[in-house]
Amino acid sequence: MILDEPTAALDPIAEFEIYQSFYNIVKGKTAVYISHRLSSCRFCDNIAVFDEGRIVQTGSHETLYNADGKYRELWLALAQYYVKEEQ
Repeated sequence: MILDEPTAALDPIAEFEIYQSFYNIVKGKTAVYISHRLSSCRFCDNIAVFDEGRIVQTGSHETLYNADGKYRELWLALAQYYVKEEQ
């Protein structure tokens, strides 16, 4: 199954519901999910990070977040609008 930006026009609650259904539909199968929303990648087993048309990193969210690379750079750029750092 290949999905390209399947939740791009949805609100956060509808997006969550789609992800829940998506997980059950593809359970035990291979699925390719294309997204610019990094938060939607957290449920993926393996993430491929592209930069200028090339794969620059692969791994789980935890692996990529803990590495010093493009994924972490992008994640932190988006997270700054959602997470208030403690003073």
